[in-house]
Amino acid sequence: MKTKKQKELVASFLVMLGDDDQSLYREIILYLSELGYNPKKERSQLSFKHALHNKQIVKMGVRGKKEPAPFFALRFSACKGYSQRFAEVVRSSIIKFPSRGSKCMSGDCDYCAGEPDTHIYTYAFSDGEKKTHCGAYSLEIPSIAVEDLEEIKKLIKEEHEYLLKHEASA
Repeated sequence: MKTKKQKELVASFLVMLGDDDQSLYREIILYLSELGYNPKKERSQLSFKHALHNKQIVKMGVRGKKEPAPFFALRFSACKGYSQRFAEVVRSSIIKFPSRGSKCMSGDCDYCAGEPDTHIYTYAFSDGEKKTHCGAYSLEIPSIAVEDLEEIKKLIKEEHEYLLKHEASA
């Protein structure tokens, strides 16, 4: 993190978490920072964007007043070969938000750069039907834990490389 304000934003977020969550989220934030992503407060959450492409890759925050719990959302639409846990996140998002189908496949959106099939979420249901979800969204990963950390970092790196290649301004 570059600025005092960014450090304060992160500190004010982390102080709301328990020790285990604090350690996990701190490690993710440090990794994002190493890749050039900076935190910005958006409403009651932190959003992480890169100066070269200004696309959100992660958002995190705390929900609930009586029993506050952290949430974590990750943009990993350009990633391939992720675990069943992350495939279930895609499936759940497709079901929960049917209006967020990928409009770029029919040429109705040009928000993301690159070929549409390289930056959308896709899930093949058991009946063989494939459905898509817009890749511009960060998807909420429920109850992240230290066991998810390596895959989260891998997905962040893969998405980061895609965004730099296709979205970065020269």
